[in-house]
Formats: sequence, C-alpha cells, structure tokens
Amino acid sequence: MKIFPQRFFWRTILLILVPLILAQVIMGNVFFGNHWSRVHATMARSLAGEIATIMNFMDSGNTDAAESMANDVGIDVFVDAETDRPAHTDNHSRETGQLASELSKRMNRRAKIYVDREPRTIYVDVPTKDGRTATFKASMYRIYSTSTEVFIIWLIGAILIASLLILPFLIIHNHSVRSIAYAANRFGRGLEAPGFKPTGAKELRDAAAAMITMKERLDRYNRTRTDMLNAVSHDLKSPLTRMRLAIETDGADKNALLSDIDRMSEMINGYLAFARGEIPEIEQTTELPPMLLRISRDAAPGKEIISNFPDNPVQFYARPMALARAFGNIIENAARYAKNTIKLTEIDTRNETTVLIEDDGIGIPDDKKADALRPFVRLDDARAPNTGGTGLGLSIAKTTIENHGGQLFLEDSDMGGLRVRVVLPI
Repeated sequence: MKIFPQRFFWRTILLILVPLILAQVIMGNVFFGNHWSRVHATMARSLAGEIATIMNFMDSGNTDAAESMANDVGIDVFVDAETDRPAHTDNHSRETGQLASELSKRMNRRAKIYVDREPRTIYVDVPTKDGRTATFKASMYRIYSTSTEVFIIWLIGAILIASLLILPFLIIHNHSVRSIAYAANRFGRGLEAPGFKPTGAKELRDAAAAMITMKERLDRYNRTRTDMLNAVSHDLKSPLTRMRLAIETDGADKNALLSDIDRMSEMINGYLAFARGEIPEIEQTTELPPMLLRISRDAAPGKEIISNFPDNPVQFYARPMALARAFGNIIENAARYAKNTIKLTEIDTRNETTVLIEDDGIGIPDDKKADALRPFVRLDDARAPNTGGTGLGLSIAKTTIENHGGQLFLEDSDMGGLRVRVVLPI
C-alpha cells in the first residue's frame, strides 16, 4: 500500500503542513502542558486552602467568620442541605484530581467532589466534627483554566491560516510544474505546446527555458538531418550520373573521373564532419589573437592580413580546438572571397569578447545572410562562381559558437565585403 501521495501538489502540502503540525504539537505539549499543570495545581491549592480555613472556622463554632470568608471568596456553603447535583463523585477526574489531593493534605477527613458540567459548577462535601455535612459550591473556573482549550484553538487556527496563505502560492507553483510536464510530453511526441511559456519560480522558469532551448535544438537537428540527406542525394547524383554515362558511352576521361571522385570525396568528408559534430574536449584558458593570426596565415597566404588586437587580450575558458575549427571555417571563407585584404579585430569588455572578421570581397546581400548560415546552402551565385565547398563552413562555425554560449552575426563590412561578428561570453 502506498502511504505517500503520488501527486506533486499533495506531497508539497504534506511537506509544509506535517512539520508545522508537529512543531505546534511539540510546543503545546512541552511548554503549555507543563504550564497548564502548574496553573491548575496553584488554583487547586488556593481553593483547597479557602475550604480548609472555612472548615476550621466552622469546627471552632465561629460561623460568622466562616460566612464572611465564604462571601468574600465567592463560595456558597450549605450544611445538610439538599442540592441539585450529580449522583456520582469525581475525585479522580482530570479537572478535580488536583483539588482532591490538596484537600486530603489539609484536612484529616475525606471530601467528596461532584461536578455539574452543564453550569460548570463543583460541589465539595466535607463532614463536620458534629457529624453533619458541609457542602461547598463554587465555579469550576476556580480550579480549571480554559486557556488550554483556547491555546489549542489558536494552534489549529494558526495552521488553518498558514494553509490558506500558502494555498494560492502552491496552486500557482503546481500550475507551473504541470505546464512543464504537459509541454515536455508534447515535445517528446514531436508536437508543439501552444501558449507554453516559462512561469513560476526562477528555478522553474530556468527549467522551462532550458526545455524550450532543447526543443529548438532538436528541431534544428531534425531540419539539418533532412537538409543533409537532401544535399547528399542531390550533390552525389550529378557526378555519379556523369561517371556512369562516360563509362557506358566509352567516352570516359581519366582526369574527369578523378576530378569527380575528388569532388565526391570532398563532399562526403564535409558531410561526415558535420554529422559527427564536435569531439568532446576539456575547457582550457584560451587567448584568441595568436589563434586567429595562425589560422589566417595558413588560410590566406597570398592575402594581406590586418590585425587590430588589444595590448592585453582577455583570457577565458573555452574549448580551443573547437574554436579553432570554427574560426578556421570563417577565415577560410573570407580568404576564398576576399580580393586582397582580410581584417581581424578583437574588442574586449567586462563580460564578453567580440571578434570581427572582414574581407574586401563583394559581400552577401541582406536577403541571403540568413540562408548563408543554414547547412548545405551555397551562395556561389551571390559571392563568386566556381568556389566549390559544401555549404557547411559557416553553419559549423555558428553551431560551435552557440555551444560556447556565444552568437554569430553576418554584417556588411566597411571594406566592401562581408563582416562576421562573433560574440563570446567571458
């Protein structure tokens, strides 16, 4: 049998109310229980002392003093009188046990105590020396304090008030959790969750935002996979068709076949590099200027390299090999289309570093910039003809930069060509 509820809402209620109730019970039992016993003992001693004193006056024949004292302390005294009281005694009840004990200590005679609970009255019968019975009538409040019941009511009230105050926040919190569970279930089935947005506590908003980001990355991965399959089918079909026709018509040219094979190998290697993604790498302290200069010299040996780096460039933790591949793709792209010059700039701030890579080529039209960052999209008509490539360079670079928590933008350069702006957090 399952003891604990399965739903988050009821578990949270138990998590809040059970410790609260236990704390209230322990406080009431330890503190007020002891206090209640002391108060009742004091009240019982006081009434028992008054009854014993009145009995002493009556035993000595001083009835006037006994009546005067009884009136002063609010006790009615009757001798051998018929009273409307219960038939059974209550010497050992919770309310009268202390009084019976105190009376037995002060008088060498047995007193009988009766409790009429409806009018909250007690009757105490005490035998006199001459064989009669003196009956003392007093309010039960003389020996019993109702502060215990009031205290318990306040404890219960405090729990109810706390529950009412907590309930709206708990409902909102539970709604946020249910929304995340609903969206996760929809996302897991490849569906959208209309109207879903991060709400609730910061941790829940962070979890919802992370789930939305994960959904976007999965969608992007699915689109990329589809694009890759389409690109493989399209790009490999043409050279394979040419090779088949050349062989079937006996017009095969060895150099042409080798050229097609090399082109196919280049495309396949690019597809495999994109499909594999990044190899796991440990983050290390990284400084960008040496890396950028080394890559640019290797990628553009015949172009002029202009660098504008700070005197003390920032160092930050990153995956240097992954960043080198990303910047290598960007700089190789710039070297392919630049006429004469490539410019490298680094701008450091407190929280981020910005790298600008510019060329003096013809650039990319504004309506083509978004397509340039998509995988397997080539803009040779917009940039320059017959440049080859698989259309993966900028896409791989963008993915790597985003995996480092950064962003990549394509802009127009003052040099007339393309400016790639990379922003990385420090």
